[in-house]
Amino acid sequence: MKKQPYLTVSVLALAVLVSSYSGGGGEGVNGNQTTASFIAYAYKADANPQIYVMNADGSNPRNLSNNFEWDRSPAWSPDGSRIAFMSTRDDGNREIYVMDADGSNPRNLTNNAAADRYPAWSPDGTRIAFVSDRDGNGEVYVMDADGSNPRNLSNSAADEWSPAWSPDGTSIAFRSDRDGDWEVYVMDADGSNPRNLTNNSAAADWGPAWSPDGTRITFVSDRDGNSEVYVMDADGSNPRNLTDNAAGDFTSTWSPDGTRIAFASNRDGDFEIYVMDADGSNPSSLTNNEWWDGDPAWSPIRRLGGDED
Repeated sequence: MKKQPYLTVSVLALAVLVSSYSGGGGEGVNGNQTTASFIAYAYKADANPQIYVMNADGSNPRNLSNNFEWDRSPAWSPDGSRIAFMSTRDDGNREIYVMDADGSNPRNLTNNAAADRYPAWSPDGTRIAFVSDRDGNGEVYVMDADGSNPRNLSNSAADEWSPAWSPDGTSIAFRSDRDGDWEVYVMDADGSNPRNLTNNSAAADWGPAWSPDGTRITFVSDRDGNSEVYVMDADGSNPRNLTDNAAGDFTSTWSPDGTRIAFASNRDGDFEIYVMDADGSNPSSLTNNEWWDGDPAWSPIRRLGGDED
């Protein structure tokens, strides 16, 4: 598998993950160099979903958050050393938290009376975009990675959700109902120049995710009568249905090399994490249990040991 350039990570956090996931899922050994790729997701075995992580082939799932409140929407830092997520663990209010990649050291970043959700890391790891209703409606905010300096980027009377940074850090895609229905928009990273990418008034479009090379964006749409994963060029042109299934398909995330896409689907009767090739072919289930699995987030490819290049 062709790999993107490796990113430096917290050696301790990666060592714990690699030792916990022996074999499979994009891990390999090259001399004294270990490479790994994981998928974080939310697993709901009872009333409270938790953050889990598994190898990219679905093997060796492990609970990271292990809390009695809601933990959802995991998002990997660009170096793979941390995971941001949404939790209600403090007072029942939704807040953005971050933890080390092994589940240790969770801490509240937003600590606000409003609801905060949907974290997304900037590609350089210095900022986290998120959604907050602290101004009375859902808006896309950004804060420094330590939770400081929050500021409203979308600043609209409409509801804005699901921010996603472009790989070069210059743009943020998001969903908005400013045109009267859910559409996928993109704006410059400072909140300027918002523009509608999907322009489909007959359906709802949401949940954007950029391909690693920045040329394509996957999103969810019900334009064919049910929720499907679509892909379009980054300028909004050439939309096409990837899943094309009678079930509901949601929440796409790209593999680091851009060859595969993981997503959530209820095509087997309950929500599971699936993976398919980037053209929509060869779908297969990664999870297989009677409970709800959703919110998949693919980690960067990382290495431990050896010389860096």
